[in-house]
Amino acid sequence: MKLDHPRIRRLARERGMSLSDLLSRARVSRTAYYSLARRSTVLPRSIHALAATLDLPPSAILEEPTSELESAMSRVERARAICAREPQADFDTVRHTLALLDLPPLERLNRSLVRGRTAVQR
Repeated sequence: MKLDHPRIRRLARERGMSLSDLLSRARVSRTAYYSLARRSTVLPRSIHALAATLDLPPSAILEEPTSELESAMSRVERARAICAREPQADFDTVRHTLALLDLPPLERLNRSLVRGRTAVQR
């Protein structure tokens, strides 16, 4: 994976920053930035070594970051699929349960308790 210098400049400009402003705010030196920009890849050698050993490109062993919107849309699609298989299931409950499963157990428990208390008050 290579650093996309023109895209970075454009994104900074869209946010009202120059490249220098961006580097300053990110606390990245110009030397470090341009060193990365010149490289054919910014991935550590260990990533390349693991991928080469598996005979795969490095991107095959890296997790793609997903946006919050993509995660929510994926949950909605999974909830629809579940409700299509199980017509008696409540869509909102299924969607909410899938959202809770993405959370750490303690936070999941706390949110479930809040939802339960709200349901009792209705």
